[in-house]
Amino acid sequence: MTTEKIPYKIFLTEDELPKAWYNLRADMKNKPAPLLNPQTHAPMTASELEKVFCKELVAQELDDVNPYIPIPDEILNFYRMYRPSPLVRAYCLEKKLQTPAKIYYKFEGQNTSGSHKLNSAIPQAYYAKKQGLKGVTTETGAGQWGTALAMACSYYGLDCRVFMVKGSYEQKPFRREVMRVYGAGVTPSPSDTTAIGRQILAEHPGTTGSLGCAISEAVETAVNNEGYRYVLGSVLNLVMLHQSIVGLESKAAMDKYGIRPDVIIGCAGGGSNLGGLIAPFMGEMLKGQARYEIIAVEPSSCPSLTRGTFAYDYCDTGRVCPLAKMKTLGANFSPGANRAGGLRYHGMSPVLSQLYEDGYMKAVSVPQTKVFEAAEMFARVEGTLPAPESSHAIRIAIDEALKCKETGEEKTILFGLTGTGYFDMYAYEKFHNHQMDDYIPSDEELQKNFALLPKV
Repeated sequence: MTTEKIPYKIFLTEDELPKAWYNLRADMKNKPAPLLNPQTHAPMTASELEKVFCKELVAQELDDVNPYIPIPDEILNFYRMYRPSPLVRAYCLEKKLQTPAKIYYKFEGQNTSGSHKLNSAIPQAYYAKKQGLKGVTTETGAGQWGTALAMACSYYGLDCRVFMVKGSYEQKPFRREVMRVYGAGVTPSPSDTTAIGRQILAEHPGTTGSLGCAISEAVETAVNNEGYRYVLGSVLNLVMLHQSIVGLESKAAMDKYGIRPDVIIGCAGGGSNLGGLIAPFMGEMLKGQARYEIIAVEPSSCPSLTRGTFAYDYCDTGRVCPLAKMKTLGANFSPGANRAGGLRYHGMSPVLSQLYEDGYMKAVSVPQTKVFEAAEMFARVEGTLPAPESSHAIRIAIDEALKCKETGEEKTILFGLTGTGYFDMYAYEKFHNHQMDDYIPSDEELQKNFALLPKV
Protein backbone atom coordinates (compact mmCIF):
# COMPACT_ATOMS: atom_id res chain seq x y z
CA MET A 1 0.00 0.00 0.00
CA THR A 2 1.22 3.48 -0.85
CA THR A 3 2.59 5.55 2.03
CA GLU A 4 1.75 8.92 0.49
CA LYS A 5 -1.14 10.93 1.86
CA ILE A 6 -4.41 10.14 0.11
CA PRO A 7 -5.45 13.30 -1.79
CA TYR A 8 -8.83 14.91 -1.25
CA LYS A 9 -9.80 13.99 -4.79
CA ILE A 10 -8.52 10.95 -6.66
CA PHE A 11 -8.80 11.35 -10.41
CA LEU A 12 -8.15 8.68 -12.97
CA THR A 13 -6.53 9.85 -16.18
CA GLU A 14 -8.52 9.93 -19.41
CA ASP A 15 -6.58 6.86 -20.57
CA GLU A 16 -7.74 5.01 -17.44
CA LEU A 17 -11.42 5.50 -18.31
CA PRO A 18 -13.02 2.00 -18.43
CA LYS A 19 -13.38 0.74 -21.99
CA ALA A 20 -16.06 -1.85 -21.23
CA TRP A 21 -19.13 -2.04 -19.00
CA TYR A 22 -19.35 -4.86 -16.46
CA ASN A 23 -22.38 -7.13 -16.75
CA LEU A 24 -22.98 -8.29 -13.19
CA ARG A 25 -25.60 -10.84 -14.26
CA ALA A 26 -22.99 -12.93 -16.05
CA ASP A 27 -21.38 -13.86 -12.71
CA MET A 28 -24.60 -14.46 -10.79
CA LYS A 29 -25.25 -18.11 -9.98
CA ASN A 30 -28.94 -17.37 -9.40
CA LYS A 31 -29.94 -15.35 -12.43
CA PRO A 32 -32.86 -12.91 -12.19
CA ALA A 33 -36.13 -14.48 -13.32
CA PRO A 34 -37.12 -13.63 -16.92
CA LEU A 35 -39.42 -10.76 -17.82
CA LEU A 36 -42.93 -12.01 -18.58
CA ASN A 37 -45.48 -10.94 -21.17
CA PRO A 38 -48.22 -9.06 -19.21
CA GLN A 39 -50.98 -10.80 -21.19
CA THR A 40 -49.73 -14.37 -21.59
CA HIS A 41 -47.28 -14.57 -18.64
CA ALA A 42 -44.81 -16.31 -20.96
CA PRO A 43 -41.17 -15.16 -20.97
CA MET A 44 -40.72 -12.09 -23.16
CA THR A 45 -38.85 -12.71 -26.40
CA ALA A 46 -36.39 -10.31 -27.96
CA SER A 47 -38.79 -9.59 -30.83
CA GLU A 48 -41.55 -8.65 -28.37
CA LEU A 49 -39.27 -6.36 -26.39
CA GLU A 50 -38.00 -4.70 -29.57
CA LYS A 51 -41.48 -3.29 -30.16
CA VAL A 52 -40.92 -1.08 -27.12
CA PHE A 53 -37.13 -0.84 -26.70
CA CYS A 54 -34.19 -0.30 -29.08
CA LYS A 55 -32.86 -3.52 -30.60
CA GLU A 56 -29.28 -3.20 -29.27
CA LEU A 57 -30.56 -2.35 -25.79
CA VAL A 58 -32.78 -5.45 -25.80
CA ALA A 59 -29.68 -7.56 -26.52
CA GLN A 60 -27.93 -5.97 -23.54
CA GLU A 61 -30.99 -6.46 -21.34
CA LEU A 62 -31.14 -10.21 -22.07
CA ASP A 63 -27.38 -10.90 -21.94
CA ASP A 64 -26.49 -12.98 -18.89
CA VAL A 65 -23.41 -14.62 -20.42
CA ASN A 66 -20.85 -11.93 -21.32
CA PRO A 67 -19.26 -10.29 -18.25
CA TYR A 68 -17.82 -7.37 -20.21
CA ILE A 69 -19.45 -5.45 -23.04
CA PRO A 70 -17.20 -3.02 -24.96
CA ILE A 71 -18.19 0.66 -24.89
CA PRO A 72 -18.40 2.09 -28.44
CA ASP A 73 -15.89 4.84 -29.22
CA GLU A 74 -18.71 7.33 -29.92
CA ILE A 75 -19.99 6.85 -26.36
CA LEU A 76 -16.50 7.01 -24.86
CA ASN A 77 -15.95 10.33 -26.60
CA PHE A 78 -19.09 11.73 -24.96
CA TYR A 79 -18.09 10.24 -21.58
CA ARG A 80 -14.76 12.06 -21.82
CA MET A 81 -16.60 15.39 -21.61
CA TYR A 82 -17.20 14.78 -17.89
CA ARG A 83 -15.53 11.50 -16.95
CA PRO A 84 -13.67 10.10 -15.13
CA SER A 85 -15.48 11.58 -12.12
CA PRO A 86 -13.63 12.13 -8.82
CA LEU A 87 -13.42 9.82 -5.84
CA VAL A 88 -13.35 12.16 -2.85
CA ARG A 89 -11.93 11.57 0.64
CA ALA A 90 -14.33 13.23 3.09
CA TYR A 91 -11.63 14.50 5.45
CA CYS A 92 -13.78 17.36 6.75
CA LEU A 93 -16.73 15.07 7.51
CA GLU A 94 -14.42 12.64 9.30
CA LYS A 95 -13.11 15.51 11.45
CA LYS A 96 -16.62 16.74 12.20
CA LEU A 97 -17.69 13.28 13.34
CA GLN A 98 -14.40 12.63 15.19
CA THR A 99 -14.46 9.12 13.79
CA PRO A 100 -11.56 6.75 13.07
CA ALA A 101 -13.44 5.66 9.95
CA LYS A 102 -12.16 6.70 6.55
CA ILE A 103 -14.98 8.01 4.34
CA TYR A 104 -14.90 8.20 0.55
CA TYR A 105 -17.59 9.18 -1.91
CA LYS A 106 -17.86 8.88 -5.66
CA PHE A 107 -19.19 12.21 -6.94
CA GLU A 108 -21.39 12.03 -10.03
CA GLY A 109 -22.70 15.60 -10.07
CA GLN A 110 -20.08 17.21 -12.29
CA ASN A 111 -22.22 17.51 -15.42
CA THR A 112 -25.15 19.70 -16.44
CA SER A 113 -27.72 17.04 -15.62
CA GLY A 114 -26.32 17.09 -12.09
CA SER A 115 -26.32 13.33 -11.61
CA HIS A 116 -25.14 9.87 -12.64
CA LYS A 117 -28.11 9.48 -15.01
CA LEU A 118 -26.12 10.76 -17.99
CA ASN A 119 -24.06 7.55 -17.93
CA SER A 120 -27.02 5.58 -19.31
CA ALA A 121 -28.78 8.37 -21.22
CA ILE A 122 -25.83 8.66 -23.61
CA PRO A 123 -25.73 5.00 -24.74
CA GLN A 124 -29.51 4.74 -24.90
CA ALA A 125 -29.72 7.79 -27.18
CA TYR A 126 -26.74 6.54 -29.19
CA TYR A 127 -28.35 3.16 -29.90
CA ALA A 128 -31.66 4.83 -30.80
CA LYS A 129 -29.87 7.06 -33.31
CA LYS A 130 -27.89 4.09 -34.67
CA GLN A 131 -31.20 2.28 -35.26
CA GLY A 132 -32.48 5.23 -37.30
CA LEU A 133 -35.27 6.25 -34.93
CA LYS A 134 -36.92 9.67 -34.86
CA GLY A 135 -37.02 9.95 -31.10
CA VAL A 136 -37.61 8.39 -27.70
CA THR A 137 -40.07 8.70 -24.83
CA THR A 138 -39.41 8.35 -21.12
CA GLU A 139 -40.55 9.22 -17.62
CA THR A 140 -38.72 11.12 -14.91
CA GLY A 141 -39.30 11.55 -11.19
CA ALA A 142 -36.99 14.11 -9.63
CA GLY A 143 -35.95 15.21 -13.10
CA GLN A 144 -32.32 14.07 -13.27
CA TRP A 145 -33.05 11.30 -15.77
CA GLY A 146 -35.21 13.51 -17.96
CA THR A 147 -32.52 16.19 -17.97
CA ALA A 148 -29.81 13.69 -18.83
CA LEU A 149 -31.83 12.15 -21.65
CA ALA A 150 -32.69 15.59 -23.04
CA MET A 151 -28.96 16.37 -23.17
CA ALA A 152 -28.11 13.09 -24.88
CA CYS A 153 -30.94 13.39 -27.43
CA SER A 154 -29.92 16.95 -28.24
CA TYR A 155 -26.38 15.75 -28.93
CA TYR A 156 -27.59 12.98 -31.26
CA GLY A 157 -30.40 14.98 -32.90
CA LEU A 158 -33.32 12.94 -31.53
CA ASP A 159 -36.75 14.10 -30.44
CA CYS A 160 -37.21 13.60 -26.67
CA ARG A 161 -40.63 13.38 -25.00
CA VAL A 162 -40.60 13.30 -21.20
CA PHE A 163 -43.48 12.51 -18.84
CA MET A 164 -42.54 14.10 -15.52
CA VAL A 165 -44.25 13.04 -12.29
CA LYS A 166 -46.69 15.88 -11.63
CA GLY A 167 -45.47 16.52 -8.07
CA SER A 168 -41.92 17.04 -9.29
CA TYR A 169 -43.10 18.99 -12.36
CA GLU A 170 -44.65 21.54 -10.02
CA GLN A 171 -41.94 21.50 -7.34
CA LYS A 172 -38.94 21.63 -9.69
CA PRO A 173 -39.69 24.10 -12.48
CA PHE A 174 -36.02 24.81 -13.10
CA ARG A 175 -35.23 21.15 -13.72
CA ARG A 176 -38.13 21.15 -16.16
CA GLU A 177 -36.73 24.21 -17.92
CA VAL A 178 -33.27 22.65 -18.30
CA MET A 179 -34.94 19.81 -20.23
CA ARG A 180 -36.57 22.41 -22.46
CA VAL A 181 -33.23 24.14 -23.00
CA TYR A 182 -32.09 20.89 -24.60
CA GLY A 183 -35.20 20.66 -26.75
CA ALA A 184 -37.26 18.08 -24.84
CA GLY A 185 -41.03 18.19 -24.59
CA VAL A 186 -42.09 17.85 -20.93
CA THR A 187 -45.59 16.78 -19.86
CA PRO A 188 -46.82 16.51 -16.25
CA SER A 189 -48.02 12.99 -15.46
CA PRO A 190 -50.73 11.84 -15.24
CA SER A 191 -51.88 13.81 -18.28
CA ASP A 192 -54.86 13.91 -20.63
CA THR A 193 -52.62 13.15 -23.62
CA THR A 194 -52.78 9.36 -23.15
CA ALA A 195 -55.53 6.84 -22.48
CA ILE A 196 -53.87 5.58 -19.29
CA GLY A 197 -53.32 9.14 -18.09
CA ARG A 198 -56.99 10.00 -18.55
CA GLN A 199 -57.99 6.80 -16.74
CA ILE A 200 -55.77 7.53 -13.75
CA LEU A 201 -56.99 11.14 -13.56
CA ALA A 202 -60.57 9.87 -13.54
CA GLU A 203 -59.88 7.30 -10.82
CA HIS A 204 -57.60 9.51 -8.72
CA PRO A 205 -58.50 13.19 -9.24
CA GLY A 206 -55.90 15.51 -7.76
CA THR A 207 -53.15 12.88 -7.74
CA THR A 208 -49.54 14.13 -7.83
CA GLY A 209 -48.58 11.11 -9.93
CA SER A 210 -45.99 8.37 -9.61
CA LEU A 211 -43.14 6.89 -11.61
CA GLY A 212 -45.30 3.88 -12.43
CA CYS A 213 -47.94 6.14 -13.94
CA ALA A 214 -45.39 8.18 -15.93
CA ILE A 215 -43.85 4.96 -17.28
CA SER A 216 -47.25 3.83 -18.58
CA GLU A 217 -47.79 7.12 -20.39
CA ALA A 218 -44.31 7.07 -21.92
CA VAL A 219 -44.70 3.47 -23.15
CA GLU A 220 -48.14 4.18 -24.62
CA THR A 221 -46.77 7.20 -26.48
CA ALA A 222 -43.81 5.24 -27.85
CA VAL A 223 -45.82 2.30 -29.20
CA ASN A 224 -48.40 4.61 -30.79
CA ASN A 225 -45.86 6.75 -32.67
CA GLU A 226 -43.88 5.27 -35.55
CA GLY A 227 -40.12 5.70 -35.27
CA TYR A 228 -40.14 6.04 -31.48
CA ARG A 229 -39.01 3.73 -28.71
CA TYR A 230 -39.25 3.90 -24.93
CA VAL A 231 -36.13 4.27 -22.77
CA LEU A 232 -35.82 3.88 -19.00
CA GLY A 233 -33.39 5.41 -16.51
CA SER A 234 -33.38 2.72 -13.82
CA VAL A 235 -34.54 -0.80 -12.84
CA LEU A 236 -33.56 -2.59 -16.07
CA ASN A 237 -30.44 -4.73 -16.35
CA LEU A 238 -29.18 -2.63 -19.26
CA VAL A 239 -29.25 0.54 -17.14
CA MET A 240 -27.19 -1.05 -14.39
CA LEU A 241 -24.80 -2.26 -17.07
CA HIS A 242 -24.17 1.33 -18.22
CA GLN A 243 -23.93 2.59 -14.64
CA SER A 244 -21.24 0.02 -13.84
CA ILE A 245 -18.76 2.64 -15.05
CA VAL A 246 -19.28 4.35 -11.67
CA GLY A 247 -18.17 1.30 -9.72
CA LEU A 248 -15.38 0.43 -12.17
CA GLU A 249 -13.89 3.91 -11.80
CA SER A 250 -14.33 3.80 -8.00
CA LYS A 251 -12.51 0.49 -7.72
CA ALA A 252 -9.72 1.58 -10.08
CA ALA A 253 -9.19 4.79 -8.08
CA MET A 254 -9.10 2.87 -4.79
CA ASP A 255 -6.77 0.22 -6.19
CA LYS A 256 -4.44 3.01 -7.31
CA TYR A 257 -3.82 3.89 -3.66
CA GLY A 258 -4.21 0.43 -2.16
CA ILE A 259 -7.55 1.25 -0.55
CA ARG A 260 -10.10 -1.47 0.19
CA PRO A 261 -13.63 -0.49 1.29
CA ASP A 262 -15.22 -2.38 4.16
CA VAL A 263 -18.67 -0.86 3.74
CA ILE A 264 -20.28 0.27 0.44
CA ILE A 265 -23.46 2.35 0.65
CA GLY A 266 -25.86 3.56 -2.03
CA CYS A 267 -29.34 5.05 -2.16
CA ALA A 268 -31.88 2.72 -3.73
CA GLY A 269 -34.96 3.68 -5.73
CA GLY A 270 -35.07 1.59 -8.87
CA GLY A 271 -31.46 0.44 -8.48
CA SER A 272 -29.38 2.21 -11.14
CA ASN A 273 -27.07 4.11 -8.78
CA LEU A 274 -26.61 1.34 -6.24
CA GLY A 275 -26.18 -1.33 -8.89
CA GLY A 276 -23.61 0.71 -10.78
CA LEU A 277 -21.59 1.59 -7.68
CA ILE A 278 -21.38 -1.94 -6.30
CA ALA A 279 -20.98 -3.80 -9.62
CA PRO A 280 -17.25 -4.72 -9.58
CA PHE A 281 -17.20 -5.23 -5.82
CA MET A 282 -20.26 -7.49 -5.97
CA GLY A 283 -18.58 -9.33 -8.85
CA GLU A 284 -15.66 -10.18 -6.56
CA MET A 285 -18.08 -11.43 -3.93
CA LEU A 286 -19.92 -13.61 -6.43
CA LYS A 287 -16.62 -15.16 -7.49
CA GLY A 288 -15.51 -15.67 -3.88
CA GLN A 289 -12.59 -13.27 -4.21
CA ALA A 290 -13.59 -10.77 -1.51
CA ARG A 291 -16.24 -9.87 1.03
CA TYR A 292 -17.83 -6.44 1.49
CA GLU A 293 -20.72 -5.13 3.56
CA ILE A 294 -23.11 -3.59 1.05
CA ILE A 295 -25.99 -1.45 2.29
CA ALA A 296 -28.94 -0.24 0.20
CA VAL A 297 -30.68 2.81 1.66
CA GLU A 298 -34.28 3.62 0.80
CA PRO A 299 -36.90 6.07 2.11
CA SER A 300 -39.22 4.84 4.85
CA SER A 301 -42.11 6.10 2.72
CA CYS A 302 -41.25 3.75 -0.18
CA PRO A 303 -39.53 0.70 1.37
CA SER A 304 -39.50 -1.86 -1.45
CA LEU A 305 -36.47 -3.84 -0.22
CA THR A 306 -37.12 -3.68 3.52
CA ARG A 307 -40.89 -4.20 3.48
CA GLY A 308 -41.77 -5.29 -0.03
CA THR A 309 -42.51 -8.81 -1.20
CA PHE A 310 -40.41 -10.75 -3.72
CA ALA A 311 -42.82 -11.55 -6.52
CA TYR A 312 -43.71 -10.94 -10.14
CA ASP A 313 -45.32 -7.54 -10.54
CA TYR A 314 -46.13 -4.95 -13.17
CA CYS A 315 -43.41 -2.39 -13.73
CA ASP A 316 -45.97 0.36 -14.32
CA THR A 317 -49.33 1.50 -13.00
CA GLY A 318 -51.05 1.02 -16.36
CA ARG A 319 -49.90 -2.62 -16.50
CA VAL A 320 -48.66 -2.47 -20.08
CA CYS A 321 -44.96 -3.15 -19.36
CA PRO A 322 -43.49 -6.63 -18.85
CA LEU A 323 -43.84 -8.34 -15.50
CA ALA A 324 -40.62 -8.44 -13.48
CA LYS A 325 -39.81 -10.60 -10.48
CA MET A 326 -38.58 -8.10 -7.93
CA LYS A 327 -38.99 -6.74 -4.45
CA THR A 328 -42.17 -4.72 -4.81
CA LEU A 329 -44.78 -2.74 -2.90
CA GLY A 330 -47.32 -3.37 -5.66
CA ALA A 331 -47.88 -1.43 -8.86
CA ASN A 332 -50.81 0.41 -7.27
CA PHE A 333 -48.68 1.69 -4.40
CA SER A 334 -48.57 5.48 -4.19
CA PRO A 335 -45.77 6.75 -1.94
CA GLY A 336 -46.37 9.62 0.43
CA ALA A 337 -44.96 13.12 0.02
CA ASN A 338 -41.30 12.17 -0.11
CA ARG A 339 -38.97 14.90 -1.32
CA ALA A 340 -36.58 12.44 -2.96
CA GLY A 341 -38.52 12.07 -6.20
CA GLY A 342 -36.01 9.64 -7.66
CA LEU A 343 -36.68 7.08 -4.90
CA ARG A 344 -40.46 6.85 -5.28
CA TYR A 345 -40.63 3.74 -7.47
CA HIS A 346 -42.75 0.84 -6.20
CA GLY A 347 -40.24 -1.88 -7.16
CA MET A 348 -36.54 -2.65 -7.20
CA SER A 349 -34.20 -3.89 -9.93
CA PRO A 350 -34.63 -7.64 -10.46
CA VAL A 351 -30.83 -8.04 -10.25
CA LEU A 352 -30.59 -6.25 -6.90
CA SER A 353 -33.72 -7.97 -5.63
CA GLN A 354 -32.21 -11.38 -6.36
CA LEU A 355 -28.88 -10.43 -4.75
CA TYR A 356 -30.75 -9.17 -1.69
CA GLU A 357 -32.76 -12.38 -1.45
CA ASP A 358 -29.53 -14.39 -1.75
CA GLY A 359 -27.96 -12.50 1.17
CA TYR A 360 -25.25 -10.57 -0.68
CA MET A 361 -26.43 -7.21 0.64
CA LYS A 362 -28.65 -5.69 3.28
CA ALA A 363 -31.08 -2.78 3.24
CA VAL A 364 -32.26 -0.08 5.63
CA SER A 365 -34.97 2.54 5.33
CA VAL A 366 -34.74 6.04 6.77
CA PRO A 367 -37.25 8.87 7.38
CA GLN A 368 -36.73 11.99 5.31
CA THR A 369 -36.19 14.44 8.16
CA LYS A 370 -33.16 12.40 9.25
CA VAL A 371 -32.01 12.38 5.63
CA PHE A 372 -32.12 16.16 5.36
CA GLU A 373 -30.32 16.57 8.69
CA ALA A 374 -27.48 14.52 7.23
CA ALA A 375 -27.61 16.44 3.95
CA GLU A 376 -27.24 19.76 5.74
CA MET A 377 -24.33 18.54 7.85
CA PHE A 378 -22.59 17.26 4.74
CA ALA A 379 -23.14 20.51 2.85
CA ARG A 380 -21.72 22.58 5.70
CA VAL A 381 -18.52 20.60 6.11
CA GLU A 382 -17.84 19.18 2.62
CA GLY A 383 -18.95 22.18 0.56
CA THR A 384 -21.29 20.34 -1.81
CA LEU A 385 -25.08 20.54 -1.64
CA PRO A 386 -26.27 16.95 -2.13
CA ALA A 387 -29.41 15.77 -3.87
CA PRO A 388 -32.09 14.37 -1.52
CA GLU A 389 -31.66 10.93 -3.10
CA SER A 390 -27.90 10.87 -2.45
CA SER A 391 -28.49 12.11 1.08
CA HIS A 392 -30.02 8.77 2.02
CA ALA A 393 -26.58 7.22 1.50
CA ILE A 394 -24.97 10.11 3.40
CA ARG A 395 -27.27 9.45 6.36
CA ILE A 396 -26.17 5.83 6.70
CA ALA A 397 -22.51 6.65 5.98
CA ILE A 398 -22.60 9.05 8.92
CA ASP A 399 -24.32 6.45 11.10
CA GLU A 400 -21.72 3.82 10.19
CA ALA A 401 -18.89 6.28 10.92
CA LEU A 402 -20.40 7.08 14.33
CA LYS A 403 -20.53 3.34 15.10
CA CYS A 404 -16.79 3.26 14.38
CA LYS A 405 -16.35 6.13 16.82
CA GLU A 406 -18.06 4.06 19.51
CA THR A 407 -16.14 0.86 18.82
CA GLY A 408 -12.80 2.31 17.72
CA GLU A 409 -12.89 0.36 14.45
CA GLU A 410 -11.06 1.97 11.53
CA LYS A 411 -13.42 0.92 8.76
CA THR A 412 -13.22 2.34 5.26
CA ILE A 413 -16.61 3.52 3.99
CA LEU A 414 -17.50 4.20 0.35
CA PHE A 415 -20.79 5.79 -0.68
CA GLY A 416 -22.26 7.16 -3.87
CA LEU A 417 -23.00 10.87 -4.14
CA THR A 418 -25.28 10.57 -7.13
CA GLY A 419 -25.73 14.27 -7.76
CA THR A 420 -26.22 17.82 -6.58
CA GLY A 421 -29.28 19.33 -4.92
CA TYR A 422 -29.37 22.79 -6.47
CA PHE A 423 -32.70 22.06 -8.18
CA ASP A 424 -34.12 20.67 -4.93
CA MET A 425 -34.33 23.86 -2.90
CA TYR A 426 -38.10 23.53 -2.54
CA ALA A 427 -37.46 20.37 -0.52
CA TYR A 428 -34.80 22.08 1.57
CA GLU A 429 -37.25 24.95 2.16
CA LYS A 430 -39.86 22.50 3.48
CA PHE A 431 -37.24 21.04 5.82
CA HIS A 432 -36.16 24.46 7.14
CA ASN A 433 -39.78 25.54 7.65
CA HIS A 434 -40.60 22.35 9.58
CA GLN A 435 -43.20 21.42 6.96
CA MET A 436 -41.73 17.99 6.24
CA ASP A 437 -43.29 14.87 7.69
CA ASP A 438 -42.05 11.32 7.97
CA TYR A 439 -44.85 9.36 6.36
CA ILE A 440 -44.49 5.59 6.75
CA PRO A 441 -47.03 3.24 5.09
CA SER A 442 -48.91 0.91 7.42
CA ASP A 443 -48.77 -2.86 7.15
CA GLU A 444 -52.47 -2.81 6.28
CA GLU A 445 -51.85 -0.43 3.38
CA LEU A 446 -49.06 -2.62 2.02
CA GLN A 447 -51.11 -5.81 2.35
CA LYS A 448 -53.90 -4.27 0.26
CA ASN A 449 -51.43 -3.73 -2.57
CA PHE A 450 -49.84 -7.18 -2.18
CA ALA A 451 -53.33 -8.70 -2.60
CA LEU A 452 -53.50 -7.10 -6.08
CA LEU A 453 -50.29 -8.67 -7.36
CA PRO A 454 -50.70 -10.72 -10.56
CA LYS A 455 -51.19 -14.44 -10.09
CA VAL A 456 -48.11 -15.90 -11.77
